[in-house]
Amino acid sequence: MSPTFIGIFGILIMLVIFLTRMSVAYVMALVGFIGFGILISFEGSLNLLSRTIYGSFSSYDLTTIPLFILMGQIAFNSGISKRLYNTAYKFLGFVRGGLAMATVASCTAFGAVCGSSPATASIMTTVGMPEMKRYNYTNDLAAGSVASGGGLGMIMPPSVVLIIYGIMTEQSIGALFVAGIIPAILLTVLFIICIYITCSLSPEKGPAGERFSWKERIKSLTGLVDTLIVFFVSIGGLFMGFFSPTQSAAVGAAGVIIISVLRKQLTWDSFLKALYETLSTSCMVLFLIAGAVVFSKFLAVTRIPFDIATWVSGLDFPPFIIMAIIIFIYFLGGCFMDSLGLIMLTIPIFFPVVIGLGYDPIWFGIIIVLVAEMGVITPPVGLNVYVVYGVSKSVVGEIQLETIFKGIFPFLISVVVGIIILIIFPQIILFLPNIMY
Repeated sequence: MSPTFIGIFGILIMLVIFLTRMSVAYVMALVGFIGFGILISFEGSLNLLSRTIYGSFSSYDLTTIPLFILMGQIAFNSGISKRLYNTAYKFLGFVRGGLAMATVASCTAFGAVCGSSPATASIMTTVGMPEMKRYNYTNDLAAGSVASGGGLGMIMPPSVVLIIYGIMTEQSIGALFVAGIIPAILLTVLFIICIYITCSLSPEKGPAGERFSWKERIKSLTGLVDTLIVFFVSIGGLFMGFFSPTQSAAVGAAGVIIISVLRKQLTWDSFLKALYETLSTSCMVLFLIAGAVVFSKFLAVTRIPFDIATWVSGLDFPPFIIMAIIIFIYFLGGCFMDSLGLIMLTIPIFFPVVIGLGYDPIWFGIIIVLVAEMGVITPPVGLNVYVVYGVSKSVVGEIQLETIFKGIFPFLISVVVGIIILIIFPQIILFLPNIMY
């Protein structure tokens, strides 16, 4: 059998195993391990597996991931997320759908101290869902806004997905973080417009909440102070060149801990809980990275990535048509795979093609992260949907999966509109990186 045939067969086997809901990390590692062993040798395959797992967990560059996750977990357990939501609620809660708008705005703000889409969705489900249920919001709008808003944590710096993209493509993580700010704000505005239109057409979906005085609104702005301090010290220091990405993550995590201790809002139990959640999430991400590396090594020896790159670049189409095909492939893949796994699996294949077509690597990174964001809310995988489904059971009672998927479709349209805008006007993404780098 030819290496190409073995590679295609391995990909098909991997897709079949995905349907069993087995962890993406283990599936990629298993298929890559066996495939590499068949093509090279099982002794080499064992060596590849051991080196890759050790390398992923001992990599200095990848320590940014657990540090940023720790920053988000400490922020949640010390009440920073609740203060963000309170501020957004007092400014937006009085209009129809205002609580859903406040939830989306809070997701964007919390993404600035979290970096993880599932973590943002989980935390904002705990914070926002009970309030929306108290004001008789329908389940589809309430759950849809949390699941979709949680996806903003994927693009708002610090973003774990952008860190991985930067490491794999050797691009500046600082430039990627800067590039993500305006698109994150753009999507937030589009989501708010989406909620406004939905509640204008169906007022029963999001009844108006309590109206607060301007004095109370301005007073609530103090809830943003903690987030702004951490963001400007850690991420601002990275943008200005004072810190490396790893140092920035460490400064951010330390800053959140110091602020929480000074406010006397971090108990020993909540600190241990934050450490446990950080360890659990970080191990999941790092195993995913290790699995993707093993599988990518298997793909490399099959030469499938090079064949695909040669075929795509040789198509007699304008570059924008080829780019549209690549984006559509990412969209389809996002419907079946975790976004981080999808990006790690496909970057070695498509990144050389995109660069060969003359597209900016920073622009491409933001675009595919946005497309991957669609994947975290689309069936059948829809990671954020399952997160909201699981967490909501303990805070507001069980909500049907079908109801949540129904609620995300208006937001899905908003993401498509945002991607189209950013493709037509790429300078929206590149404006800040071009100024600062």
